[in-house]
Amino acid sequence: MDTRPLGVPAYRRIWMGQAVTHVGVGVTVVAVGQQVFELTHSSFYVGLIGIANLVPLVVFGLWGGAVADAVDRRKLLIVGSLIAWTATLLILAQAALGLDNIWVIFGAVALNSTGFAITGPTRGAIIPRILDPELVPAANALNSLVYSLGAVLGPMVGAVALANGKFAAAYTVDALLFTASLYAALKLPPLPPLGEVTRPGARAVWDGLSFIVRSPVLLMSFVVDIIAMVFAMPRALFPELTAERFGGSMIALGWMTSAMAIGSVAGALFSGWVGRVKRQGVALSIVIAVWGLAVAAAGLAHELWLVVAFMAIGGVADVISSVWRQSILQLYAPDEMRGRLQGAFMVVVAGGPRLGELRAGAMATGIGLSGAWVGGGIACAVTVLIVGLSVTGFRNYRAR
Repeated sequence: MDTRPLGVPAYRRIWMGQAVTHVGVGVTVVAVGQQVFELTHSSFYVGLIGIANLVPLVVFGLWGGAVADAVDRRKLLIVGSLIAWTATLLILAQAALGLDNIWVIFGAVALNSTGFAITGPTRGAIIPRILDPELVPAANALNSLVYSLGAVLGPMVGAVALANGKFAAAYTVDALLFTASLYAALKLPPLPPLGEVTRPGARAVWDGLSFIVRSPVLLMSFVVDIIAMVFAMPRALFPELTAERFGGSMIALGWMTSAMAIGSVAGALFSGWVGRVKRQGVALSIVIAVWGLAVAAAGLAHELWLVVAFMAIGGVADVISSVWRQSILQLYAPDEMRGRLQGAFMVVVAGGPRLGELRAGAMATGIGLSGAWVGGGIACAVTVLIVGLSVTGFRNYRAR
């Protein structure tokens, strides 16, 4: 792994803050789902947690990105962090007081998602301001590492907290760990906007989206990610596969759920070569095709270790794809547009997997588990190579 970005104090604090905070986020994800299920005994209500997250991410992701282009990004990051921390404290309070009201939980989840929708684009737009351009891909690989570690460690810590102290203990862990991210934001230098400042609002959001449409390289970086997630994301099929092939074992379900994150950690740890790849358009198309084929292979496997191994390979491909997509976005766009483009990026990253889960569930109902899983992976690989390599600007793009 290329660790040179950690030599920059401002980035190092952000990275360490995220490393600690994402473990807490993983704890709350597990605890909220389990608490809602215990209150309702309904997977439908557990599924509604995703909607409570998605709507603020779409609305405030786009708006927060526009604001990030018009104000001091340090101040906006602090505001968004305080909103997210307040939401975590509300979730903790409802558990400690024993309110047992799912609508309070949904409201707190939506507020937390609002804070994340503001901080996500802002933090992404800050990275190119505090690092030299050649360090940006390495920084994105380091960011992917902490996200993946959080996805692996957070649920484990959450399970221990729930077993020993119930929900209030789990939410307390998140509330305490979140202070690391807030501290990193407070220690940043002032980051006022550069270039032409556009008043945040619908017009600013529209200008950002129009810039993407007019830029084939940026547009295709979004399109190939949507192809990857909508065609090949199999997460909604994990419970059915567990029941059909592994006797409903929760151990099997746990391994499948963690497999991608395990692969992502491995991919990020050995990502030093990623920043040296210049033809990122071609490379991105190829690595997403690998993701699709790995998913298809996992759907054909009847041994748990093979399913986990192939999904981990998919996780490696996914984290490399994420690094290149984020780097293209950060370095191709002018600074005065980066916040808005990061907001659009967040909407795609958040919405794509949820659309993919809807696609997978609907196809499994219509044509069966294997057709939905394997067919989606193969369709992803074929489609991304055709689409990604057919656009001349994207095919010929070389990293700046």
